Amino acid sequence: MKVVILGGGTAGWMAAACLARVYGRTLDVTLVESEAIGAVGVGEATIPMINLFHQILGVSESDLVREADATFKLGIEFADWLRPGHAYLHPFGAYGVNMEGLGFHHYWLRLAAQQKAQDYGLFNMETLAIRSGRCGPTQTDLPNIKLNKAYHFDASLYAAFLRRYAETRGVARVEGRVEGAEKDAMSGDVLALNLNDGRRVSGDLFLDCSGFAALLIGKTLEVPFEDWSAWLPCNRAVAVGCATDGPPTPFTRATAREAGWQWRIPLQSRLGNGYVFCDAFLSEDEAADKLLSRLDGASLTDPRVLTFTTGRRARGWEKNVVALGLAAGFLEPLESTSIHLVQSALSRLMAVFPRERVNPLIRDKFNAEMNAEYGHIRDFLVAHYTLTERDDTPFWRHCRNLPVPDSLKMRIDIFRDEGLLVEFPYDLFKETSWFSVLMGQGVRPQTYHPLADALAPEDFLNRMQSLRRMIATRAAGLPTHAAYIDKVKETA
Repeated sequence: MKVVILGGGTAGWMAAACLARVYGRTLDVTLVESEAIGAVGVGEATIPMINLFHQILGVSESDLVREADATFKLGIEFADWLRPGHAYLHPFGAYGVNMEGLGFHHYWLRLAAQQKAQDYGLFNMETLAIRSGRCGPTQTDLPNIKLNKAYHFDASLYAAFLRRYAETRGVARVEGRVEGAEKDAMSGDVLALNLNDGRRVSGDLFLDCSGFAALLIGKTLEVPFEDWSAWLPCNRAVAVGCATDGPPTPFTRATAREAGWQWRIPLQSRLGNGYVFCDAFLSEDEAADKLLSRLDGASLTDPRVLTFTTGRRARGWEKNVVALGLAAGFLEPLESTSIHLVQSALSRLMAVFPRERVNPLIRDKFNAEMNAEYGHIRDFLVAHYTLTERDDTPFWRHCRNLPVPDSLKMRIDIFRDEGLLVEFPYDLFKETSWFSVLMGQGVRPQTYHPLADALAPEDFLNRMQSLRRMIATRAAGLPTHAAYIDKVKETA
């Protein structure tokens, strides 16, 4: 089996590294990329599933932190989304612990009803660590109180890190610009890539990592793109790096702005910044000016504008081509899902990897599962926009009137009416995430599960107080984020 990867960047080199690790030299893997084509590089923030990918590769955290300018990430702060001046956290770890087989948030809702409690963050390790600027190891964590962390890193350095990993394990890299592709007249499968200097790179299975260009899945195989702009109207981003303003924070910040939102991603050597916006409400020049005026330090480059349409390909796997990353679809980086969707597609592909030919039934299963995951993530992002009290700008008035997918409306209504959090198959975001965002966006349940009342009042209060003290003690014992980064970098 000869596998050809079109495009480098994060998606391409993640695929190459994964194939090299899982299948070794039993596969002939070639990656074709052109240094003349720059990487988009908006995926500098990740979510905890990236740790599983690194475990599969066998790469060390210390190497990643040293070589990719990485810092740690415990969650995302959302500022001004519900209304100006309001902020909330979406932490990675769970709130409290489940008791008597029931989700902890029901017990917190009971506590809130009895004591008018407001700060559910006191029961979350990541929230307390974020508030105090701390982070630490997870090897000795208590089973029910574990610090869940991901990373911020420089996407270009990360891709170079994975390139070195893949090439030492047999992946061949071809420098060249692809002009087109050859297809089999009978099957419609892609046979080879044609480079602009006349070279031809043939293969059996092709991974399209060509970014927004989607050279194989879109231009060659003509798989239609499903436009989700009706739900997610932002279609531009302007990005720039700036000097750091102090020790790196262990979280990403997303601040709602007049026509979209601004990201702030702390690396060791700089801050990554960007303004995601809708050009119907703000011009590219205005967005660049506003972003530059809101930086925490001096800009390091000129702002770069990215144009995109939110949505996905109707099928990510067509014929003998599997699309990864931006070629497969794009959901704005509000919840740092871009790199995860590459990882998710690779995981599914590894599980059903073809020996000689592509089985249409397996391909259909892959597409159904990926489409479901994209749809659930879309709903999660839409909730940030539609559940807002803001009406201070034309953009936010537009967002308040956006159509709500039926699947999202059902989740919101059930949570508001019963305090229940619905989970679908292939959901990336689980109860903790939905609770954080729905509560943060002002959806307060009218009641909670009746089983939460089964605990006697004294036993209930003792458990809640003990749990809160345990979490606070664990969080207070963590080192500062900066100190932890230094310690990890020193590890052999």
